[in-house]
Amino acid sequence: MLQGTGSDVGKSVLTAGLCRAFANRGLKVLPFKAQNMSNNAAVADDGGEIGRAQHLQALAARARPSVHMNPVLLKPESDTGAQIIVQGKPWGRAEADTYQKRKAELLGHVMESFDTLKAQADLVLVEGAGSPAEVNLRATDIANMGFALPAGVPVVLVGDINRGGVIAAITGTHQLLPAEERALIRGVIINQFRGDLRLFEGGINVIEETTGWPSFGVVPFLRAVKDLPAEDAVVLEKNARKAGGTLRVAVPLLPRIANFDDLDPLRAEKGVEVVIVPPGQALPRDAHLIVIPGSKATIADLRFLKDEGWHHDIHAHVRAGGHVLGLCGGYQMLGRHVADPLGVEGSRADEDGLGLLEVSTFLQADKAVQTVRATALGAEVEGYEIHTGITKGEAVPFTMAGERVLGHRSKNGRVMGTYIHGLFAKGAFRQAFLRHIGRDGSDANFDDRVDDALNTLAAALEKHLDLDALYAASR
Repeated sequence: MLQGTGSDVGKSVLTAGLCRAFANRGLKVLPFKAQNMSNNAAVADDGGEIGRAQHLQALAARARPSVHMNPVLLKPESDTGAQIIVQGKPWGRAEADTYQKRKAELLGHVMESFDTLKAQADLVLVEGAGSPAEVNLRATDIANMGFALPAGVPVVLVGDINRGGVIAAITGTHQLLPAEERALIRGVIINQFRGDLRLFEGGINVIEETTGWPSFGVVPFLRAVKDLPAEDAVVLEKNARKAGGTLRVAVPLLPRIANFDDLDPLRAEKGVEVVIVPPGQALPRDAHLIVIPGSKATIADLRFLKDEGWHHDIHAHVRAGGHVLGLCGGYQMLGRHVADPLGVEGSRADEDGLGLLEVSTFLQADKAVQTVRATALGAEVEGYEIHTGITKGEAVPFTMAGERVLGHRSKNGRVMGTYIHGLFAKGAFRQAFLRHIGRDGSDANFDDRVDDALNTLAAALEKHLDLDALYAASR
């Protein structure tokens, strides 16, 4: 099990890289994360939702994604409340304090899923969540030591030196853990190192002497990681942008943005600049395309979009001849009206949409969770649906899966919306879409780029980590 000194230290990526590295050695490897919190979800092959990171890790292991790889998924709907997905299916929703009291109910599902994977694999690689040293949460923990202890899983502690303070983070974790939890930790991995490794030899010595935990190696900063889907919206908050693009894509950063990895294939296109626009800033007037992303709370994010004045920017963009694409919740916002009569998103509500598509949406308790093949702009689209609600109206169909309409467009074709996530991954549709808005694009499949990045990552881990010792520690 890979646990970290904190959030965002690289556990997800290292787990994916180790999945590929050990799979390359001929082992049957499966990933697992007891509890994940993310609005980036994917559809598992056996039906239901799992975290996007575990879906990627399954692909890295060359395994079929399963709901057992992420038995508990929390999808935040507000600052304190989340929808709870258990073994791929909605289980309920709860405020943070209520959920802490109900965690014990979920440990049985977690252990059931873990045992299911153990019976199928030579090696199960488990990703932790946050830090095991968050002692204020230890009593109800099911994601770190609260899982590792009852499951008897050996642990490797990951620290990110790029964030600074890695020696203190590791030794501080050692100090805060009780003896039985310290004993589960077999060693440490230092991640994201830049520079001359000889300069950190003294740091490794201090860690080993203070904790008694050996080092399994130091992983350098790897640029290939940028081609892997990010799981946390904190990446977007950094507002990274590729300068010099001939096509500018503006994306408003909604509070409950979901499945933002839909943007990765566009971001990777030569000549495309994706600008994530944070609250407090206007959408850029020189944008050629505005993408309204998915949302876990459509009505709340629609109101936020209006409060920011972004609806004025979007309407001005359309009047000036620009293009707009809405993805899932963003598609719902483009219509005339969004209604939630059952309180699916937490409370009964309704809101006027942006009125750019002649459609209306009614949220429902049933959730569409499935992979899908469709056609749009004369090209095949492959992706998945994860949404509540039915959207109907008089607008022109945009994405069609057989007789099912999964998206609409305006008569002039400049405003488009769809329920399909991952639609840009296949090169044929991405190229057709870019041509539709007057730009050129490649026909390369983004999945191939991700696979190449996983191979590069695995090769780096083979070089910089003692994988024989890591495997021996798992026995």
